Amino acid sequence: MSPSIGPSEPRRRRLLEVLLALSAPLLILLALLLILQRQGRERILALPALAIGIGLASSSRLSRGRRRRALLHALRQGAPPAAGS
Repeated sequence: MSPSIGPSEPRRRRLLEVLLALSAPLLILLALLLILQRQGRERILALPALAIGIGLASSSRLSRGRRRRALLHALRQGAPPAAGS
């Protein structure tokens, strides 16, 4: 028997997607706030979080662009896009 999915399951999934989408910008914001708050050499401690946040945001933007190009190509070819892409 398969487990039944309650009405709150899509809501939870959407909330998780929103939180994951906001994680990189929030990490960047937190790192910038720490850089502004800290003095001297302590500012270096916030740089790894800033680098990770920028890396995550860049990766997300690049993969979104690839998916959009693939979808546009599939639409121009008249073929349905691959599932899961």
